[in-house]
Amino acid sequence: MFWKKKKIGSERNDISGILATWEYDLRQEMMVRRVIGMDHRMKIQMRLDLGILQMEEQGRPDGKRPHGKDSILNYFESIVERMKRKYGTAADFTLDKDDLYALQQEGIQYYYRYLCFFQLGDYQRAERDTARNLRLFDFVKRYAEDKQYVDEFEQYRPYVMMMNTRAKVLNALKSKDSTKAVNEINQGIHKIETVYEKGELTKGYTRTEVAFLKNWAEEIVKRYTPSRKKRLEEELKTAIANEEFEKAAKIRDKLNRMKD
Repeated sequence: MFWKKKKIGSERNDISGILATWEYDLRQEMMVRRVIGMDHRMKIQMRLDLGILQMEEQGRPDGKRPHGKDSILNYFESIVERMKRKYGTAADFTLDKDDLYALQQEGIQYYYRYLCFFQLGDYQRAERDTARNLRLFDFVKRYAEDKQYVDEFEQYRPYVMMMNTRAKVLNALKSKDSTKAVNEINQGIHKIETVYEKGELTKGYTRTEVAFLKNWAEEIVKRYTPSRKKRLEEELKTAIANEEFEKAAKIRDKLNRMKD
């Protein structure tokens, strides 16, 4: 067998210098940073042991625009919308095996990027990308030609729902709104449990996502309730000092309910 000799790149293609300025640290769970690209757009970089993974902050992570759209998912969605406008239905639209593979690979790109956003503390964009992949699952479930491939996407739904909930909760905590954070967790738990109760996932799946969120809600309540109690105690002292006895009585009632 004759092997075709591949063209060897020049020294300019060597990225050793870039890697040397950002050495991989095995002790860190994830190494992520933002950089300004040569096109003056923001990039996200993830340091791996053998190199650097670079993603666009907006649009499709690899920067491509398939068929002039932001993503392959957007492209297929536009076809469905066009069919609905023209024929009143998109019942004849289906996704074949190749379509599903392309959508799956694209979904993995968004997965890597939302992990980076979590690491960077950019929870709004993490929420955006997790919501996008949930939309992908819905689209595949609706239009996959062969339903045996649907579970390859659906098996990740509880996890992505949990990550979407995490993003919402962390956004709330960033705004110091612990009440909203707990409410977001409860809503997330309800949505995930609904998926399991419908029995659409393969038997044997454990509800680790639900357990994680329940434990997290308990931690948030424990962490933020004392600070709320302290704040009420300060408000009570101020009300008494100002002889606002009716207000003081209401605050005292709130403190008593917290003890119960």
